[in-house]
Amino acid sequence: MKVYEKAIVDTNVPKTANKSLQPDLITDKHFIICIINCIELIDQIIQKGGLVIDAGDEIFDEYRQQLSMSGQPGVGDRFMKWVHDNRWKFPNEDRVPITKKNQSYQEFPEHIDLKQFDLSDRKFIAVANNHPDKPPVYQATDSKWWGWSSALKECGIHVQFLCVTYIKSIYDKKVMEKTI
Repeated sequence: MKVYEKAIVDTNVPKTANKSLQPDLITDKHFIICIINCIELIDQIIQKGGLVIDAGDEIFDEYRQQLSMSGQPGVGDRFMKWVHDNRWKFPNEDRVPITKKNQSYQEFPEHIDLKQFDLSDRKFIAVANNHPDKPPVYQATDSKWWGWSSALKECGIHVQFLCVTYIKSIYDKKVMEKTI
């Protein structure tokens, strides 16, 4: 797994890392690999930095709603505490301003194939699009992003999937269900 110098991390990455707390409930070998990839990414970000978030703390607030600020018990929770303790130390360009525009963002790219993109996830794309380095957005388990990845790429947004085999199988299954 390639880890870029700068990274935007979707909330499902630390949430997936936290799944390592219940190994007995995990039966899919591809999901085990997914969890390991999420843990490795989080460990590298905590060690090296490079996390990019929005200046208005919308990403931070989403993390805070879904992870524990105490840093316990999981790796994703440790990530949350690290973000809390360090976000004001991030370089200014890594606290990216984004501007609300109705239920979306001014910085969210206009593309016909992104019209149905989840409103709650648009902040990650807006941040990537407005950062001077256009860092990748790391994605773990949201299979809808697989279907949007080509359109995002056309807009200059790179999505780094941590769980390619797992997410593709979910996406393919959903596509098959729609055609039946």
